[in-house]
Amino acid sequence: MSEIQRFDVGARMSEMAVHGATVYLAGQVAADGAQDIGGQTRQVLAAIDALLARAGTDKRRILMAQIFLADIADFAGMNSVWDGWVAPGHTPPRATVQARLAKPEWKVEIVVTAALA
Repeated sequence: MSEIQRFDVGARMSEMAVHGATVYLAGQVAADGAQDIGGQTRQVLAAIDALLARAGTDKRRILMAQIFLADIADFAGMNSVWDGWVAPGHTPPRATVQARLAKPEWKVEIVVTAALA
């Protein structure tokens, strides 16, 4: 039976869990909610990169991405940053939906599941 390894464990949630060869990230949001959709998306993707690196993997190993936008009108702005970040030839399955996020200043939240390298 595989052990579950948790990272940045808090009272309510962990930022990441690893089980077997799979890495599960919590929803990542921008630290600076005052930035526009491009700035927030860059922050979120940098946080994803950092967490995946801690687990020993990277964005080329993402199995699934779920993107939540506070306003679907930001879809093109988010995509312009995403398209520059995602590894060519390794674009993961993805869903993007409009959703009310936990804080009004957040414009984007991204959840990913990845394989270990």
